[in-house]
Amino acid sequence: MVMGSNLLAERIDDILSSVLTEAGDELLVVDPAPGTIEQLVRVGTSFEGDLPHLSLLADEAVLKDVMDDFIVASNAADLVDAGDLTMRTTEERAENALLVTGEAVMALVTAGERVAALSTDEAEFVEAAFDAYREQFEAAEPFKLRTPPLSRVRETLDDEIGEPTRDDFDTVLASLQTARGDGDGLDEVTISLLVAAKNEVLLYDISKWGEDVGIASKATFSRTKTKLEDLGLIDTEKVPIDVGRPRLRLKLGDDRLRDTDANQLAGVAQSLIS
Repeated sequence: MVMGSNLLAERIDDILSSVLTEAGDELLVVDPAPGTIEQLVRVGTSFEGDLPHLSLLADEAVLKDVMDDFIVASNAADLVDAGDLTMRTTEERAENALLVTGEAVMALVTAGERVAALSTDEAEFVEAAFDAYREQFEAAEPFKLRTPPLSRVRETLDDEIGEPTRDDFDTVLASLQTARGDGDGLDEVTISLLVAAKNEVLLYDISKWGEDVGIASKATFSRTKTKLEDLGLIDTEKVPIDVGRPRLRLKLGDDRLRDTDANQLAGVAQSLIS
C-alpha cells in the first residue's frame, strides 16, 4: 500500500491489514463501527511484523457492546497487556470512521458489501489532523476492559485445571464466531462449565479458577451451573472430602453432549438451550 492512495476491498480486515503494514509507530482509529473494532482486534492479534500502537477512540456504548463478546474482549486484553492497544471513549462523533497515521488520513466508507478507505497524504492536512485527534485521544477517558487476556486464561486453565480441559476450551472457543451468551454464542462461564463437565472437574475448582483469573465470580459460576443443570446439560455428583461439605463433580447431563467431540460441543449445547 502507498500512503495517500485510496483503498477498495471486499472486507474491512483487508484494508486494516494494509494500513497496519505501513502505519509507522502509531495508528489512530477514530469513531469506528462495531465491526471495524472487532476486525481491528482480530487483525492486530494475528499481525506478523512490527505492530504499530493502536490508539482506539470510540463511543463508550459501542465499545461496551463489542467487548461483551468474550472472544473479542479477551484478545483485546492480550493486546492491551502487551502494550499494543489503548482504548479511550468519546462522545464526539466523526462524520466517518477515520484511520489516522503520521503520513495519511483515511476515511472508511461502506457501500453495500464493499468498503473503501478514501485517503489523503497532503502533509499540512495530515499533520493538523493527527495533532487534533491525538490531542482528543489524550483528553479522553480510558476504557476499562474487565475481561482477562486470553493468553492468561489459557495458561492458568492449563496449570490449575489441566491440559485436557484447556484443549477442550480452546477447541470450543475456536468453533464459535462469537461468545456473548445472548443466543449468539455461549458466554465464557457456560463454556468453562461445559468443558469442565466434559472432563469431570469439580465445580469448586473451575469456579475458583474462574474467579481468580477474572472471568466471573464464584456466585456467577454457581448460578450458571444451576441453570445448565435445570436444562439437563450438566449433572453433578457429590465427592466426599476429609473436612466440610462434599464437593460437586461436574458431568455432562445429556447423551447428545456426551457423545460429541469438543468442536461440536458448543453447537449441540446451543441447540439444547434454545
